[in-house]
Amino acid sequence: MNKKIELLAPAGSLEKLKWAINWGADAVYLGGNKYSLRANAKNFSIEEIKEGVLYAHNHNAKVYVAVNIVFHNEDLNGINEYLKELEKIKVDAIIFSDPLVMDIVNDNNINLELHYSTQGSTFNSDAALYLKKNNVKRVVLARECSKSDIKSIIDKTGLEVECFVHGAMCVNISGRCVLSNYFTNRDANRGGCAQVCRFNFNLYDKDKNIVSDGNNFSIAPKDLCLMDNLKDMIDIGVSSLKLEGRMRSIYYVSTILSVYRRLIDMYLSKNIDTDYVTKASIILNRCANREVKAQFFNTKPNHNDQYYKGRKEESNQDFLGIVLDYNELKKEAVIEQRNFFKTGDKVTIFSPSGKDYSFNVGYIKDIDDNILDAARHPREIIKINCEKRVNKNDLMRVNFLD
Repeated sequence: MNKKIELLAPAGSLEKLKWAINWGADAVYLGGNKYSLRANAKNFSIEEIKEGVLYAHNHNAKVYVAVNIVFHNEDLNGINEYLKELEKIKVDAIIFSDPLVMDIVNDNNINLELHYSTQGSTFNSDAALYLKKNNVKRVVLARECSKSDIKSIIDKTGLEVECFVHGAMCVNISGRCVLSNYFTNRDANRGGCAQVCRFNFNLYDKDKNIVSDGNNFSIAPKDLCLMDNLKDMIDIGVSSLKLEGRMRSIYYVSTILSVYRRLIDMYLSKNIDTDYVTKASIILNRCANREVKAQFFNTKPNHNDQYYKGRKEESNQDFLGIVLDYNELKKEAVIEQRNFFKTGDKVTIFSPSGKDYSFNVGYIKDIDDNILDAARHPREIIKINCEKRVNKNDLMRVNFLD
């Protein structure tokens, strides 16, 4: 069993980078304003990447920058200079899918560690060995790899292997979908995926509509969750466990980070808290609005792992607020509110340390100490009773475990 396994988190902005590191990420991955596959994210300028790298390195974490689009001729302007800028900033690695990037780095002796993106759809050891010969240190395997695929690649190549463990799946093999380009002229392989697989369609056999129950047809896979397979992944030698979600909220990223951090640490220490494992599953299932499955890890997915008809994606209001301060004398927490709650509700404040505190809201006050019966206004600064000390940037949610 590995003594150390990396927990890798998404960073959709500089703010989210800092949150991810504070909540337990060993490394983060991000995209710059160019050459990244999340064109609609709040991507990083060179100055922001520099600040993010400095922050990460000061907290013993790493930063990987995605340069993972499929390059067209018009994308080539400035790529050499951009890679040299990343070298100067001392990013810990770049994630690429187009061999062009690998060649530029190697031919120009640019000191950047190379990680091959999941967009490259690596499934076999021969492909991985080719990458190794070209100075690639790590391969981010296709989400569609099975446990035996992963183990074989690790055993035969000795390369570092990174695997997604939580988040969205592609309806096609990762990096090979053209639905978005075809339907909307937004190129998924250049950062513009419109997620056409989640659209609803009418389903016809020739001229006859064969969706008879009134529901539209879709081809969307359910999300990936390998929480129950973490021990297997650690045992076979996976180097990095990756969480998807550069477009996700602070609450989502912090929540899944805290869960996976605690589970990984449990397995590495061989000190398993079975009660927490049960709770972890509940937390992860409530954190997002889509069902999750292990997908390809144990066996090929079937119709139960896919949305075809009648899916619901209703967001909940579990996220109640962010702790801004704590008054030890008054036993009172200052909260930036995010969703409605009222006096008498049971809430939970949770922290990067893994310690949760659940209690009933005895009173709510506004910033001027006026008594309120409820917190109704998003981002309003309020005060609530809180007997135990909590810290800045702890998060408050609905209590759903008791």
